Amino acid sequence: MAGRLRNWAGNIEFAPARVHRPSSVEQVQEIVAAAEQVRVLGSGHSFNRIADTPADLVSVAGLPQEISIDAEEGTVSVAAGVRYGELAAHLHAAGYALHNLGSLPHISVAGAVATGTHGSGAGLGNLATAIAGLQLVTADGELVELRRDDPAFAGSVVSLGALGVVVRVTLDVSRAYQIRQAVFEDLPRGQLDAHWREISTSAYSVSLFTDWAGDTVDQVWLKRLDDGEPAPGELFGAKPADGPRHPISGVSPDNCTEQGDVPGPWHTRLPHFKLEFTPSSGEELQSEFFVAADDAVAAFAAVERVRHLVTPVLQISEIRTVAADELWLSPHYRRGSVALHFTWVPDTEAVLPAVAALEAELADLAPRPHWGKVFHHAPGYERSADFAELAGRLDPGGKFRNAFVRRHLFGE
Repeated sequence: MAGRLRNWAGNIEFAPARVHRPSSVEQVQEIVAAAEQVRVLGSGHSFNRIADTPADLVSVAGLPQEISIDAEEGTVSVAAGVRYGELAAHLHAAGYALHNLGSLPHISVAGAVATGTHGSGAGLGNLATAIAGLQLVTADGELVELRRDDPAFAGSVVSLGALGVVVRVTLDVSRAYQIRQAVFEDLPRGQLDAHWREISTSAYSVSLFTDWAGDTVDQVWLKRLDDGEPAPGELFGAKPADGPRHPISGVSPDNCTEQGDVPGPWHTRLPHFKLEFTPSSGEELQSEFFVAADDAVAAFAAVERVRHLVTPVLQISEIRTVAADELWLSPHYRRGSVALHFTWVPDTEAVLPAVAALEAELADLAPRPHWGKVFHHAPGYERSADFAELAGRLDPGGKFRNAFVRRHLFGE
């Protein structure tokens, strides 16, 4: 009997022929070996048809939620379906930490890694850059393990599920640390252009929130490593908030992580939202585009040229930074990036024209989209041919390809 389910945002209804929720890696191997076509589902926190299939859909959420720390190697091994919030709490209890987290702790580790999901920090790579190894079930049901010293590793981490079903990943860890989170309001728009580099590097992790409608940036969230020093009294004209804030004006901040420059464990400050609450605004669509960090000011101007199309369907926009990496399909491949994120109203028909306008206006800056969000076009990646060759070896029959993958990765 066909299973029916929706993604987290509710804008995509999946209609696979079969939905599998294996409880062991051996079951994953059996399912994959017997299937003609397979796609894998993590936490469902995507906004397009990246995980869709008319055939077999495999959820990794039912795999044993095993987490194993190797203190000698400085790594943690974790089942693919474990959510970052759960992993982070386990690590912190043992005195360890990850280098960064995304804005939501609700996303699965393997799903976030496969799409190049990120946090913020000019010197911090996306979440996939912490991966030291992974296990995946390939088209014939074989369990393959890849480590950093494998020539295929850089092509296998951000892979959009096109190489196999990742069942376990190993990540680098460090000693636990403390973060202070302070929010500033009403940054003059001109100051953003004039002091972008200073602002974006003013803390361990920096996020700016704006509706692109006025002459100020609504909020700047500084997440600083705790050195005992208080937050600055002002930030290029922006003033400290007089209480906790949600990124979207008028929304209760109760589901946001603690602010007020109060030091606390890394995993309770780096995400914007608490694990126990509904992520973000709950009802929304999302898009995100990455351009070179040096093109940030030009990108801001591009958004403003089409803000008459953007602002009517926008809830809030977030600006972040991500360090360059060497992962073939990463949106940050060999390019330190500024990330332009858009949280839209939950109306696909109304949002798509705004997305198209942004893509057209940013085109001269070679924008790369977030693989898991709403976009029309993904540019060719310079390692696309290498990835196609790797996919040909691991999945010669195209078992893990769906319409999304065939279009955006293989140009079909």
